[in-house]
Amino acid sequence: MKKIFIILILFFGLETHMNAEIKRIISGNKNAKITIIAYESLTCSHCADFHNDVYPQLKKDYIDTGLAKIEFRHFPLDIAAFNASKISQCKQDQSLEILESLYSNQQAWVKGNTVEELNENLKRFIKKEGFKVDFEKCIINKEIEDFVLNDRIEGTKNFKINATPTIIINNEKFEKSLNYKNLKKSLEKLI
Repeated sequence: MKKIFIILILFFGLETHMNAEIKRIISGNKNAKITIIAYESLTCSHCADFHNDVYPQLKKDYIDTGLAKIEFRHFPLDIAAFNASKISQCKQDQSLEILESLYSNQQAWVKGNTVEELNENLKRFIKKEGFKVDFEKCIINKEIEDFVLNDRIEGTKNFKINATPTIIINNEKFEKSLNYKNLKKSLEKLI
């Protein structure tokens, strides 16, 4: 009887954990007046440029000051980006750190001629960076897969997204050239 009880606790404990709500990757005050949504693909070099060149200044001036928050949404353009998106969503307490690391070091893991090679490079990179992620479970997790795909579907449906990165500010598509100067002009009008 004791064994059955322990097995039930383990099963339901694992089941609850596996069905835990998947959360958006957000940086900033959840109640900020300005909401920036960034639709991105983890293999997109322009998205990496945004993270490395624009996002740090945006974070310093608007996100860290509480004026804005940014939500990173998935818009994978290929299977490598799709799998990397699933990995970034898999560890809820480290999702932002994983996302930032994937963009900062994009050239270290985006290589390979087959899905298997790409996955192996991604797996090796995640391990080397010290993230404790069960790679295989994350890659096959249907709930995370649906979450990532739904981001892409909603982006296309709601904002006519067809390229990455695409920025949405308070539900309006940002149509100017994506640099800090142009973003700042748009954000200042909303403060």
